[in-house]
Amino acid sequence: MPDIKDILSKARPREHTVRICLAGDVAAEVERLEAELAATSTWQAESIADQHPGVEIAEKIAEARERMKAGEVEFTFKALGAKAWSDLVAQHPGKSEEDAWDAETLAPALVAASSVDPIMTQADVDELFEALNVGQRQQLIDAAWQVNGEATSIPFSLHASAILASHTGGK
Repeated sequence: MPDIKDILSKARPREHTVRICLAGDVAAEVERLEAELAATSTWQAESIADQHPGVEIAEKIAEARERMKAGEVEFTFKALGAKAWSDLVAQHPGKSEEDAWDAETLAPALVAASSVDPIMTQADVDELFEALNVGQRQQLIDAAWQVNGEATSIPFSLHASAILASHTGGK
């Protein structure tokens, strides 16, 4: 049976990475193009030389999606230790006796405190949150909560298992 020193030497804080697409303008372009493409659903060729107008639109969508992928930024969070967590919660007391903390102020502070790549200050998070929409802010907040609040278990990957099963013949 391992002793506590062996266990402690293996312990690492949980990390979690989330990708946020910052190319909101390109997202709008994709939505517009998708609507254009949908409008071509009733198109009928009048001759064999006619090319479906959806082909050009689909190519534009593919190009815009690549620009959206290029506009993604990774944010990596690392779990706080027990003392750092306790100190952070103490800095954001609940507004009533029923609330352990003020979720409105704790959430962005947790994003700043847990962010390791890029490293962000509270001022950085505040500025970033001004540029992001509610959904994007929530992605960052959820990632910070997840890394600090969820237990770490070995995840099952159906996709990886299926690929390995097909590659190894199910062995």
